[in-house]
Amino acid sequence: MSKALGMLEFTSIAKGMEAADAMTKAADIRLEEAKTICPGKYLIIVSGDVAAVSAAVEAGEAVGRQTIVDRLLIASIHEELLAGLNGSNDIGNVNSVGVIEFFSVASAVIAADAAAKAADVKMIEVRLAMAIGGKSFIVMTGELSAVNAAVDAGVMAARDAGMLIGKTVIPSPTKEFFQKLL
Repeated sequence: MSKALGMLEFTSIAKGMEAADAMTKAADIRLEEAKTICPGKYLIIVSGDVAAVSAAVEAGEAVGRQTIVDRLLIASIHEELLAGLNGSNDIGNVNSVGVIEFFSVASAVIAADAAAKAADVKMIEVRLAMAIGGKSFIVMTGELSAVNAAVDAGVMAARDAGMLIGKTVIPSPTKEFFQKLL
């Protein structure tokens, strides 16, 4: 069974917390994230089967409708997206590093999922608006050709939102630099 991912971003921390509670009561989902993000917003990410995630997102929207900044529902996510969000990847040999930076949380999530689906890469990190002024970025590693393909796919998937800040691919990063990414 494929796993779905839902996300709500709120301008109100109080409404975000209330929505997180409503979402967990509405359906059998996993609460991946429920936290404050910069600049003074609240982010909720849930996963589970499509119907449950959809019901949970609808319940969260009902609670915080007027304070919702953005919403997202991806019906079938790549497991690397959750690994990047949780920082749970075992990163072995590194041949290259790809980075994509955005002004929005939703754009980064969409890009990370598309990048992971496009090529054989490992997500090192999917950083969502925490301690970086509300921006978000993804960092991945793999063979140079795979990282290039993944970065291109991530940029293309999120291009319509107009939130791309920048992208880069670093071939053969030094060990010292790479250790600072982990």
